[in-house]
Amino acid sequence: MASNDTATPPHAAISMEVPLKTSAPPPREHGSRTRSFKKHAVVDMLLRVFLFATTVASVIVMVTSEETTQIRVTPTLVISRTAKFSNSPAHIYFIAALSVAALYSLITSLVSILAVMKPGGNSAKLKFHFVILDSLLLGIVAAATGATGGVGYIGLKGNSHSNWNKICNRYDTYCTHIKASIFLSLIASITLLLLVWLSVYVLSKKIARR
Repeated sequence: MASNDTATPPHAAISMEVPLKTSAPPPREHGSRTRSFKKHAVVDMLLRVFLFATTVASVIVMVTSEETTQIRVTPTLVISRTAKFSNSPAHIYFIAALSVAALYSLITSLVSILAVMKPGGNSAKLKFHFVILDSLLLGIVAAATGATGGVGYIGLKGNSHSNWNKICNRYDTYCTHIKASIFLSLIASITLLLLVWLSVYVLSKKIARR
């Protein structure tokens, strides 16, 4: 007499087992990228604070560039002449451009600080706006630096072809202020260039991650 007990096939028992779901740990690559973007945000913030310091210092040095000297016209006639930044339209444009750059750097420094403190604040949209505005300010500051540098070079060396005499041999303090202000403005231009490069680099990383 045949037995009614039937053996269960091995594959059937295996198919009835329900696999347990385990939560996998987050990938390490995501954490390293987040830390990298955080470092970039901190560098961006420090560069913007440094830009604010250099632009404000450049404006202060330029505004205080004033000197009065005695010029002997004849053996018996001596006149007093004053040299100051407002005598040159290039210096006035320089003050206006660097003042705008100082205000811009102050605002973007606060925005960059908030981006560092807020999780996910260093977004691609923010970096895109930084690239556009930083490039615009770089052009303005570089143009102002070049214009003031050209006027300063004529004051230092003169131009014999145009019969423009040099004045730095008589206005030493005034020319020292002009040179220091141009040097600080040049540093501000380089800082803006570094900010543009940094924003483009971070933006390219964010785009490549998508």
